[in-house]
Amino acid sequence: MSGFVQDIENLVVENDNFRQVLYTAKHSQLVLMSLKVQEEIGAEIHKVDQFFRIEEGAGEAIMNGARTPIKAGYAVLVPAGVNHNIVNTGTVPLKLYTLYSPPNHRDGVIHKSRSDAEGDSEHFNGKTTEAGSLK
Repeated sequence: MSGFVQDIENLVVENDNFRQVLYTAKHSQLVLMSLKVQEEIGAEIHKVDQFFRIEEGAGEAIMNGARTPIKAGYAVLVPAGVNHNIVNTGTVPLKLYTLYSPPNHRDGVIHKSRSDAEGDSEHFNGKTTEAGSLK
């Protein structure tokens, strides 16, 4: 089967990794994330668009300095070039998934912690989940 069809809510809630790339297509990428209490993604600016969906927990979305409370059920769309951060301000892990368009990370990468992610200079290398590389 081509593409990705799974119970995303269950995958997100069960994920304890800071970042786990689930599926990489030619023009988009699906990534699970889990932020510990008081943990943040870290302020960043991408050359790609990014979408977040919060499945569990509470936090703040910060875009160009503007802070907005977020919780389960919220969606956040970050256009390319916007300085952004997601911070867990709640009392339980913040469970979410994100979509990058186009892909931003190496397919299949897993970072168990934020420090693992910060210590890895990996970036999308052109390899997709199914094809292994773009044609």
